[in-house]
Amino acid sequence: MRLVTNTQVSVDGVMQANGGPNPVLDPGMERGGWARPLFDDESLAYVNEAYQRADAFLFGRRTYDLFAGYWGAMGPESNPIADALNARPKYVASNTLTDAGWADTTVLAGDIAPAIRELKDKPGGELQVHGSGQLVRWLIEHQLVDEITLLVCPVVVGQGTRLFPETGPDAALDLVASRAFPKGITLQVYRPAGRPQYATD
Repeated sequence: MRLVTNTQVSVDGVMQANGGPNPVLDPGMERGGWARPLFDDESLAYVNEAYQRADAFLFGRRTYDLFAGYWGAMGPESNPIADALNARPKYVASNTLTDAGWADTTVLAGDIAPAIRELKDKPGGELQVHGSGQLVRWLIEHQLVDEITLLVCPVVVGQGTRLFPETGPDAALDLVASRAFPKGITLQVYRPAGRPQYATD
């Protein structure tokens, strides 16, 4: 399986609280919900189709808790995203979660790199990561990501956690797909391509 990350991000790189305000998970974040008003029928259809392509899902703990409480509580055929999430295997990277209440969930604890490589060796199409910024940064740093999918929303949020840290590893990226949606969201799909080349003069 290819490990594919999927992130809604603002023009200034913020990924936090894209869906809505959540004072429990995002204390102090006053500008939650910045992405949702920018989605239209075409971009929503793309997201629904992306979830349907997944053979399995991998989450960080915070995103897992958020998704389990929302999508995991929906019944069959209530929403295409919920149907995909509830029907397929889920993996959550956590050293503190002991009882995963969402069906078909496996907790990955400790050194998770070998477990993720083992998942990637399984037959299938995509092992998808949605949100989970801290996990995504770790996966990129450890060269476990095959594709980075960004849905770039035409908004500058001005506060919140950004997808990429102020300092961190560098990476060259090959653009393999792009698309613009009617309300201004742009899709960019990249594949890591080693280290960047830097000008020397």
